[in-house]
Amino acid sequence: MTEVIDASLDELDKVADRIRQMLPESAVIFLRGDLAAGKTTLVKALAKAKGCERDVTSPTFSIQQIYENGLYHYDLYQCPNEKFLSMGLLESLEEPGWHLIEWGDEALEDFLKAHGFTTAVIEITPIENGRRYRITTDA
Repeated sequence: MTEVIDASLDELDKVADRIRQMLPESAVIFLRGDLAAGKTTLVKALAKAKGCERDVTSPTFSIQQIYENGLYHYDLYQCPNEKFLSMGLLESLEEPGWHLIEWGDEALEDFLKAHGFTTAVIEITPIENGRRYRITTDA
């Protein structure tokens, strides 16, 4: 299933609510977009929609942040797939909840699908007055 939503920053809560409706309770969600496309901003809105109280920050250097209510956030910009797997983070993906991965590539997505993980991809593209969110899920 694929859905496209155009929204301004002020409408991001509505985007997060729609994503909550579309996706199952547990999924690996790949966030794709150029630098400054709004991936971490979307994670903040999704965390709020899931009732997380903590501040959401990009895990650029730590690679993984774990929040309450089954929300996990990964940034693989400086972490090749082999390193991700060797760090034991594959086991983290087995925990129930949403696993939001910034900069995860198609090879990792295909690997996870082949191993039975439910995946989704949210492509974020800047448009004139906001962002376009293309949400694709295999759920």
